Amino acid sequence: MNNLQIISAEIVSQFQISGTVRAVYPYGNGHINETFCVICTDEENNMNRYILQKMNTTIFKAPEELIQNIDNVTHFLKEKIAKNGGDSTRETLTLVPTKENQKYLKTDDNKYYRMYPYIEDAVCLDAVRNEEDFYNCALSFGNFQRLLSDFPADTLFETIPDFHNTVDRLEKFKKAVDEDVCDRKKEVTAEIQFVLDRTADCSVIYNALQNNEIPLRVTHNDTKLNNIMIDKHTGKGICVIDLDTVMPGSALYDYGDSIRFGASTGAEDEIDLDLISCDLKLFEVYTKGYIEGCGGSLTAREIELLPLGAKLMTLECGIRFLTDYLQNDIYFKVHRKGHNLDRARTQFKLVYDMEQKWEQMQQIVRKYQS
Repeated sequence: MNNLQIISAEIVSQFQISGTVRAVYPYGNGHINETFCVICTDEENNMNRYILQKMNTTIFKAPEELIQNIDNVTHFLKEKIAKNGGDSTRETLTLVPTKENQKYLKTDDNKYYRMYPYIEDAVCLDAVRNEEDFYNCALSFGNFQRLLSDFPADTLFETIPDFHNTVDRLEKFKKAVDEDVCDRKKEVTAEIQFVLDRTADCSVIYNALQNNEIPLRVTHNDTKLNNIMIDKHTGKGICVIDLDTVMPGSALYDYGDSIRFGASTGAEDEIDLDLISCDLKLFEVYTKGYIEGCGGSLTAREIELLPLGAKLMTLECGIRFLTDYLQNDIYFKVHRKGHNLDRARTQFKLVYDMEQKWEQMQQIVRKYQS
């Protein structure tokens, strides 16, 4: 084992694992936390696997609060799943305690680790292969919302403050435009105006939450297909993972972000904007699955606002990319000159295309509203 793996093996021994550690190796392709798979065997040579993660405290500055969120939400989910006759060891994450009965390990050098049992016979997909994948993704995130519909969302910590506060994102964007720290404003006047022309959109969901027009809910905030464990045998989603950004918010955030990445006809950083549009068939597939998964837990106003959730999460993402471009690419990793600008333009083209299809999107939503 290399030094990184040796350190991880030493960390593993401080958790309540079953058996003797046989191997520890880097796992997955996540960009935030450092993830390892741990293989253990017992005296009868039975294998137990675990997922060990070193938490990113640069992004998540209050790891204790983050773990408390995960612990509270998964405990709540386990009770619901068991009551419904499900398997709470496979249908939600389980934090493995340390030998000191803590939910996380903090080392002397202020590094934080957590561990979960490995969910066997399940996979994560990085891309939608077909409409069924997207439908199952929608069902899973809708079911996640349904199970947590009576969880007291206001008791959760904000692991990333103002993450989907589009009003705040807009103000930070305007500040970046005014400061123009790397003299890029003159290159993007059309993109800046595109955002400013949609200022009114940015406050709709924020105001609806503030005015109790829509309920505050537990939101996942990273509703991509690869954050769902899919059963190898049935092809169905069984467990929502990556709960670091579970926070109080609106169900429109989760729905909207899924549409943003899953119903787009092109890559997030596609240069040829003619390739970017909102696939209405995929929009319908996801909408159907999400509303079904929510099982009647959404209010009529939330369902009415679903198209706006899709548009606003796409606009917000574009605003973030353009803000970072104006600030000299200090947040998102870039791999070529103008990468963040390409990303912003892609999001804005998707917003524009949604606007051209607005009546069709509303009709699709109404079709599944019952």
